[in-house]
Amino acid sequence: MGGGQAMIPEERDLVMDLAVGLGEGPTRTLDEVLAHFGESDGEALALRLLRDAMERQDADDVEMALILHAAADASAEEFLEPLIELFPADWHREYEDIVWMLGRLRSPRTVPTLALATHWVPEYLDWDENRALAVKAIWALGAIPGPEAQEALEGLRDNENEIIRENAVKQLTRRGEL
Repeated sequence: MGGGQAMIPEERDLVMDLAVGLGEGPTRTLDEVLAHFGESDGEALALRLLRDAMERQDADDVEMALILHAAADASAEEFLEPLIELFPADWHREYEDIVWMLGRLRSPRTVPTLALATHWVPEYLDWDENRALAVKAIWALGAIPGPEAQEALEGLRDNENEIIRENAVKQLTRRGEL
């Protein structure tokens, strides 16, 4: 699907209803949203919407696609490339969700992106002394088997930031590598 249209406000509202709001659960089911879009597969719809939003560099629609991704409990390998491509782009604000999703895929192919997330701070997270994005990325790296993730974590043991150092050591210990 090339050159798609932006989602209309009603469609965004529909997808937002899948998200868990403050103090309340979702107010729509995935089936209701799928029916509106004429789809039967939530993972496929999330992927189509994600690729389309990326093509248009539409931050709001990226957010909608990722909400749908979570609601559909998607973990398809097909999300790997788009998420890796999307992560460093500066026109969206979904860095933390992307790191979480890449972590769930547990693929050695995500290691370079997760390693980037441990030391790169997007502008909107400049205030965050706790380095939440980096910590999420370190925990995601900790869950990925293999030497690539191992090396990335070992490289963080001497980081100047105490939080990053501590979390890297925790993950290495948990992996039984220390």
